[in-house]
Amino acid sequence: MPRAPIVDTHLHLWDPNKLRYAWLDGNPVLDQAYGLDRYNAASEGLGVEAMVFLQCEVDPAQYQDEADWVAELAKIDPRIKGLVAWAPLEKGRAVAPELERLARHDILRGIRRIIQFEPDLDFCLRPDFIEGVRTLADFGLSFDICVDHRHMANVLKFAAQIPEVPMILDHIGKPAISDGVMEPWRSQMHQLAELPHVSCKISGVATEADHANWTDDELKRYVEVAIDAFGFDRVMFGGDWPVAVQAIEYRRWVELLDGVLASASDAERQKFWRDNAVRFYRLEAAR
Repeated sequence: MPRAPIVDTHLHLWDPNKLRYAWLDGNPVLDQAYGLDRYNAASEGLGVEAMVFLQCEVDPAQYQDEADWVAELAKIDPRIKGLVAWAPLEKGRAVAPELERLARHDILRGIRRIIQFEPDLDFCLRPDFIEGVRTLADFGLSFDICVDHRHMANVLKFAAQIPEVPMILDHIGKPAISDGVMEPWRSQMHQLAELPHVSCKISGVATEADHANWTDDELKRYVEVAIDAFGFDRVMFGGDWPVAVQAIEYRRWVELLDGVLASASDAERQKFWRDNAVRFYRLEAAR
């Protein structure tokens, strides 16, 4: 188990009885309430000292309600130090009033507007979307990039245009692990890492493999590519709970990554499990 305290940079919590999550329909594993009690049970004994909540694709009309709900949860469990909310960044500069409302929550640290589900692979290159992301700089917010490997070529162009906004690639860019494909994803990861304002979240890896038949070595190969590309100063742990439980239990994911880091120095481990997350999401400033 990790010797360093853990900051989980990718926690989902949801309750279908409170908010509407259409994407959960028909998924018996995920279409149920996942709250702090279940997260605490899954992570018991692992030394999780802080968490960053990531938006959960509620009905777009309810995204402010989701942020309000999470802010209340943070009062119950102050380990929730950061909130990465949803916002309609495709509105361009017109999104500013909506960001202002979200910013009433002192735990707000960033925005994630998922790109992966857009049928247009050029969505992230639309001028209004780029302007919306650029607006995050006015609020001191970061941007979580959620794509899959098909979008990586455009992500390179997108991220290069907005150096003033700190960005983090979720789930190592969702490579096609189940197909055993490395290229061009591996080369694109190294290209993306050349942008100093972009970091990488080591999360959501097992769900890109065959959920029932992945192997440790299979996942480790992809994780090692991400760490090699970004280096220990710009990678950090994410649990992606409970989405990840479709393929891997929380403790098992931590154990697997601890194995990947077996040859890392104590300082590198500390950066991976805690320090990079604190720096990127500015958690020292959280109440």
